[in-house]
Parts: sequence; C-alpha cells; structure tokens
Amino acid sequence: MLRGGLFTHSFITMNKYKANIKIKSHTVSTVVFADSVLHARLILEFQYGIGCVVSGPAQLSESSSTLKPIKPLSPEQYKLASMKQQKDTLTKNMKAERDRQKIKKAQQQIFKATH
Repeated sequence: MLRGGLFTHSFITMNKYKANIKIKSHTVSTVVFADSVLHARLILEFQYGIGCVVSGPAQLSESSSTLKPIKPLSPEQYKLASMKQQKDTLTKNMKAERDRQKIKKAQQQIFKATH
C-alpha cells in the first residue's frame, strides 16, 4: 500500500540469519536480517563482495542469544594462533600429498600389471 510516498505493509516478517564471511583473509561471523536464506546471501554478497560467504547463512531461532564481540588477541596470542593455523594447514597439505602419492603408486602398479 502506498501512503505519503512510502510503501508500507501491514505485516512484515524478517528472519535473522548468521553467516561466516571472509574479509581480507579473515573469517568473521555476522548477522543479517532477510526474508529468506537466498535473500540473506545476496545481501551479504552485495555488501562484502561475491564469494565472501564462507558458511551459512543459517536462520537463528527467536530464542538465540545475541552475538557477543570477541576480545582481540594480544600480539603474542595472535602469533601463537597464526602458528597453529599454519601447522594445521601444513598437516592437511601433507596428508593430501601422501594420498596423492599413494594413488600415483597404485596407478603405476595397475599399469605394470596390465602391460
């Protein structure tokens, strides 16, 4: 309905969605109000850039507690967290390389057995 130049609805429902987004290589949790999951994703991608949504958006229930800010890390804590993240990444990469080498070795054995 149009009143005084403004479009108004008698009843508007907006859902609350939580999503993790990537901003300059940092993952951040944020909340957005939208009509649907798709609408929430579109709002986030318009605001922060296409492909920024890491996970979600997931609808929060009415009883969900509000997001609490995370206390920033001290330089020492940040260094330790960064080192842990690097260790985890290297561990994952090592496992992937081992798996790749196992597959290559198995393929070579199959090739030798068939030729």
